[in-house]
Amino acid sequence: MVKAIVGANWGDEGKGKITDMFAAKSDIVVRFQGGANAGHTIINPYGRFALHMMPSGAFYSHIMNVIGNGVALNIPQLMKELKQIKDGGVPAPRLLISERAQIVMPYHVLFDQYEEERLSSKSFGSTKSGIAPFYADKVSKVGFQVCELFREKELLEKIERVIETKNVLLEHLYHKPLLDAKKLYATMLEYREQVRPYVGNVHAFMQEAVKEGKNILLEGQLGALKDLDWGIYPMVTSSNTIAGYGPVGAGLPAHSVESVVTVVKAYSSAVGAGAFVSEIFGEEAEELRRHGGDKGEYGATTGRPRRMGWFDCIATRYGCKVQGATEAVVTVLDALSYLDNIPVCVGYELDGEISDNFPVTPDLERAKPVLKVLDGWKQDIRGIRKFEELPKAAQEYVNFIERAIDTPVTMVSNGPGREDIIFRQPRL
Repeated sequence: MVKAIVGANWGDEGKGKITDMFAAKSDIVVRFQGGANAGHTIINPYGRFALHMMPSGAFYSHIMNVIGNGVALNIPQLMKELKQIKDGGVPAPRLLISERAQIVMPYHVLFDQYEEERLSSKSFGSTKSGIAPFYADKVSKVGFQVCELFREKELLEKIERVIETKNVLLEHLYHKPLLDAKKLYATMLEYREQVRPYVGNVHAFMQEAVKEGKNILLEGQLGALKDLDWGIYPMVTSSNTIAGYGPVGAGLPAHSVESVVTVVKAYSSAVGAGAFVSEIFGEEAEELRRHGGDKGEYGATTGRPRRMGWFDCIATRYGCKVQGATEAVVTVLDALSYLDNIPVCVGYELDGEISDNFPVTPDLERAKPVLKVLDGWKQDIRGIRKFEELPKAAQEYVNFIERAIDTPVTMVSNGPGREDIIFRQPRL
């Protein structure tokens, strides 16, 4: 069976924990898109880990962790995470890297930084991880696949050819030091030796896995609203974050995904710029940020305070539909336990009219939230394992979300640990 775990919103929904939970019953966990620009935080008996490149199955010795062809492979970051995992006492994870995966080059990170500097107040709020320049080169067909590391003569020739145009930009647009082909070539050979033990034919491996009936988990990065095509363009990531891209980025048949688990936060949060209709500010935002997550709402990659907002029914229903959600998981419900009343966004006001449709970005930026206030429960709900034992107001909050997003809510997370999960029967 092939199951995808993806986000409904801006990312940061708590997918790492949910992926970690499902991984226990999986044979293979696949990262199918994105790079080191976002992370999944996992808390387990070994400790607390923020993974940016490594698939979340890294903590199970029976799992093959796969980095698919759709991933922006940051090799130094991957090696750093492997070391951190081993230093944490975790048995060395099994890892397979697609020979067709493309490499985040050192100059991709530099160009990302330089462009954000150049744009100044008009910047995209990038994590400066090289993602946009990486995907631009991939589409322009001047990227480097992993397999090219093992063809030395062709590799050097290509490096020399590609950096000609890069150096023009560095000299005349950014006014920064030029790239040296020989130094870059030496770096690439170092990369080759680092990944050599893990590189293989992921397509053939995945085809055989499907034939053998293996349980395969596709792990998505970020959420639907950061998708290149369906998100809040242009304040999006540079890859497709939706489950429909999963088979493409993982080397699977298009019809193979049987289940799409879409993770939904009990409130809203986001890192980076872009339209955010239900956003709150000041002390109200800071208080929600302090209560959120395990150690507050701060980006796993950037460490930046996340932007905070109330649950957005319109954006979340849209995200679930774009993802093709077969079920939803509501996370960090416990973070709302301090509130007497809980606002939720149930509509958008645009030019005097109220709509429950998610609009294109220019309209989204002008939209104002229409709020409905639900009762809070004002008590600690961590440790509760049965839905019926939650306070009535907490039960109704989840039931309200389920109706609003038109997707069955099968699980509720009420704490940071693996065991802090409530399974429930959907009521749609």
